[in-house]
Amino acid sequence: MELPQELLTLLDIIRWSASQFEAAELHFGHGTDNALDEAAALALGILRLPADLPAVWLQSRVSQAERLALEKALEARISERKPVPYILGEAWFCGLSFKVDERVLIPRSPVAELIEAGFAPWLEAESMTQVVDVGTGSGCIAIACALALPNAQVIATDISADALAVAKQNVAHHGVADQLQLLHSNLLVELPESGTIDLIISNPPYVDAAAMAALPPEYRHEPASALAAGDDGLDIVRRLLPQAAHRLNDHGILIVEIGHGAAAFEAAFPNLSVTWIDFERGGTGVFIVDAATLRNAFLTE
Repeated sequence: MELPQELLTLLDIIRWSASQFEAAELHFGHGTDNALDEAAALALGILRLPADLPAVWLQSRVSQAERLALEKALEARISERKPVPYILGEAWFCGLSFKVDERVLIPRSPVAELIEAGFAPWLEAESMTQVVDVGTGSGCIAIACALALPNAQVIATDISADALAVAKQNVAHHGVADQLQLLHSNLLVELPESGTIDLIISNPPYVDAAAMAALPPEYRHEPASALAAGDDGLDIVRRLLPQAAHRLNDHGILIVEIGHGAAAFEAAFPNLSVTWIDFERGGTGVFIVDAATLRNAFLTE
């Protein structure tokens, strides 16, 4: 996509790009929710400039090489409908930078807020010694947990070897290899039924069949196996709950994100008492349940 020659400054290009995004009816949901913020994120990312760049620098003129790089990125965003983090090869979670590509989902979970709070008031950060992240993808949740919980050993599982390859790069980048183990596993099946885990956290596939059929093109760049979860979006959760019941310690908790699937979850598990978490920064569909409740539901049948 060729930028008009009369666009000279970074501000000119961001404004024009936003107009093009609106005209192309792009979908926003991988870090921004509007065309102007999306255009700024793309332009600043391509030029390796900070998101909080002082406004005066927006009047800077771009070089010819920068113009060509921006044109290539705009083509990918508009013609291919590729999400900005995949174009940049980078996404942010808990204030941390993570490598991402089309082998993994783009981080966007509201559980970042829980990690930053050390999982208070449900657990004491200092006393946590074993944490498991199920379906780790890029490793963002597991790595953020490792950095927030220095006394905990973290295990990050994924069924996708491709995802684990990306996670391995992020583990090395953040220097947490001594604290974090990557494990090729279908949910928790490769972990012993030890009853020693303080926290199991998961952002599993949870998109139901109807929603998968209606996904905007941007989301189709993400691995379908990390999104689709059967007719009601609960295929993975149905398997995870009893597995967690066998592995949590007496004071342990399970935290699971299921997006807009709360109604389907309550219909599927009417006798399972969970707490739906309210987030200050927005986000829905994350529940917490303690080990005793899980055991009563799945280990006494």
